[in-house]
Amino acid sequence: MRRQPLVLAVAQPPCTPYDLAANAAAHAAAVRSAGARVVVFPELSLTGYQLDAPAITADDPRLTALVEACAETGSLALAGAPVRGEAGRSHIAMLAVDGGGATVAYRKLWLGTAEAERFTPGEAPAVLDVDGWRLGLAICRDTGIPQHAADTAALGIDVYAAGVLESAEDAHVPAERARRIAADHRVRVAVASFAGPTGEGYTHTAGHSGIWTPTATPLTRTGPHPGTLTHATLT
Repeated sequence: MRRQPLVLAVAQPPCTPYDLAANAAAHAAAVRSAGARVVVFPELSLTGYQLDAPAITADDPRLTALVEACAETGSLALAGAPVRGEAGRSHIAMLAVDGGGATVAYRKLWLGTAEAERFTPGEAPAVLDVDGWRLGLAICRDTGIPQHAADTAALGIDVYAAGVLESAEDAHVPAERARRIAADHRVRVAVASFAGPTGEGYTHTAGHSGIWTPTATPLTRTGPHPGTLTHATLT
């Protein structure tokens, strides 16, 4: 049976540091305006890049606004948050949120130096199946590690979907990585990048989220401003 086209969006909502409820509401607004089956958000988008933000569980009631928006639109949101793990560990994670609630879909494998002081890396690449499309998941530094892209692509993916954070000075980096991954593995690449201020000294972040074809051609890009998104229909 032939699969249907997939409408995929990348969003860079405004962020209120540490305020999970406020950020979930901003994510909900983005989901409602996206008109997409899947909406990808940046790294740690639900708390801001605050490495000391309390880790959450997937059933946190402050996510209710986002769950409700996904229920209304039939969307799947891939949002970033610190999550609790086993034996007191915590992870930088990507949550998969739909109308039925949230689950931890992926835990970041390649941590930065400061991140490794608090968080534990995940154990393996991850793939989500959405309406016959296979989405490989990534978070920020993962995208700069060729092994991560290779190991994820080896699982048989159609899209490499990443939530990232880069400074405004390094705004070129996500696009360079996206083009390399697309060209090396002949997959579509979707990158949602923080825009505007967030934590840990990032007063200006890159924005310019985008979606690329398997030939490394950009399908659509946003600008540098928070509160914006863009989408494309994959066929």
